[in-house]
Amino acid sequence: MSRKQKTPRWLKAARRRKTPVVPGERADWLARALGRAGVMPRAEAERAILEGRVEVDGRVEREPFAPVSPRAEVRVDGQVRSLDAPLIVLMFHKPAGPVVAGWDREGVGTVFERLRAVLPAELQGFEWYAVGRLDRDTTGLLLFTNDERLVQHGTSPEAHLPKCYVATVAGHPTLAALRMLRDGLVLEDGPTRPAEAQLLAPDCVELVLTEGRRHQVKRMLAAVGYPVRTLHREAVGRLVLDVPEGACRRLTDAEVAETLEFSSE
Repeated sequence: MSRKQKTPRWLKAARRRKTPVVPGERADWLARALGRAGVMPRAEAERAILEGRVEVDGRVEREPFAPVSPRAEVRVDGQVRSLDAPLIVLMFHKPAGPVVAGWDREGVGTVFERLRAVLPAELQGFEWYAVGRLDRDTTGLLLFTNDERLVQHGTSPEAHLPKCYVATVAGHPTLAALRMLRDGLVLEDGPTRPAEAQLLAPDCVELVLTEGRRHQVKRMLAAVGYPVRTLHREAVGRLVLDVPEGACRRLTDAEVAETLEFSSE
């Protein structure tokens, strides 16, 4: 028997209010809209709403998932706050250790904690979403954004956005092994797309994928007989990592459009 899918809280709130969505307007709920616009992170926004500190069009709103229009007048602690949300994308150099998750059961920490520790003050109020995942022990380029549409673009198999990894492996991969990676393999969850594969050193392989399954690089290299020892993501699209480990920087609009092939329009 299949499990019944749970209705999201924001959708329940919208149905209760029977709020119409204006054609061409981006639907959103209050707590997320505040986080996307950089007023305050979503968890903080939910607390402020529940405490009665947020007004929408002159009325105190205590439902974090209440539908809200970008044209609404929103006040937080009596001050008018804009819901205009420019697309922001951050490059972060992930170190080994933290997880790409909201919390870490092992107590090492999360990438969101590491990111907030190095963010400038003007970016602290945003809610950040990781564009895809890297394993705990994987280092390298991890993108963050305040816009879920970029998350979908960066992780969708249909986008064919290439991701470049450098792996040190056990053993010295042969040309035959590289050909297998280039031709595509059959893993337990189906065939892979062909990958670009080349040797950078006798035990170091550069692999470029256009899909992002769970542990895919590690599984592909293990399948051809060379288990991964260390793994580093060097590039996403045409965007190449250029900040030190643990640091971040904001991408320009041109970089987002040209190297990630994404437009927020």
